[in-house]
Order: sequence, then C-alpha cells, then structure tokens
Amino acid sequence: MQKEKLRSIRKKKGYTQQQIAEVIATDVSNYCRKEGGDVKIIHEEWEKIANFLNVPVEDIYEEEEGTMIINHNNSTFNDSPAAGSNIQTFNNELSIEIIKNLQEYISLLKEEVKRLKDHQN
Repeated sequence: MQKEKLRSIRKKKGYTQQQIAEVIATDVSNYCRKEGGDVKIIHEEWEKIANFLNVPVEDIYEEEEGTMIINHNNSTFNDSPAAGSNIQTFNNELSIEIIKNLQEYISLLKEEVKRLKDHQN
C-alpha cells in the first residue's frame, strides 16, 4: 500500500525523497520503496519523519498492508487444548518464511552494491 498521506505532505512541504531518506538514515532507493509500500516503515522512522515535516504522526501514518492480527479470544482457536500450539506453529512457519525472504533480499542488495561499485571503477 502506497503511503499517499506521507507522499502528499512531503510534496506539499517541498521536500524530496532524498531529504526524507537522510532523516531516517537510509538511501533514497530504500526510502522510495518505503514510501511506495514495498518496505515497512518502522515506528521510530514514522516519528522522525513526522518531526522533520513538523506534523503529528497521525497526519502521515498509514497501516502496513498485509499485517496479520490473530485474535486469541476466538473460540475457533481456543476450543481445543492444542489451539495454542497451532498458533505457535503458524507463527514459526511465518517467521521462517519471512527470514528466508529477507535473506534473499539481502543477497540481492549485496549484488546491487557490488554492481554499483564495479560500475564506478
């Protein structure tokens, strides 16, 4: 999900993606992915950006798409004694998948850094 509220306020105030990237100590391509919704903006980054733009966090914050909330009070999960283990297994499998995706992404970033360094030489 694109961060339309953030993008709109950033543009209204006349700031570039590069300037916001510097505020949260990242490169402009990573910030572009954050603003585009491909990479999560963490809570501390929302606060830094809001302070820089001189607006409340609520004016720019948008929920992350794909965030999953499990309601532990749902009787579907709590009817059996093993319900907790089912949730734990699901969370572990999800965590493993996320870690694999992040490792692949890190590899791609390392390749890109190498390519850019080779291009400079």
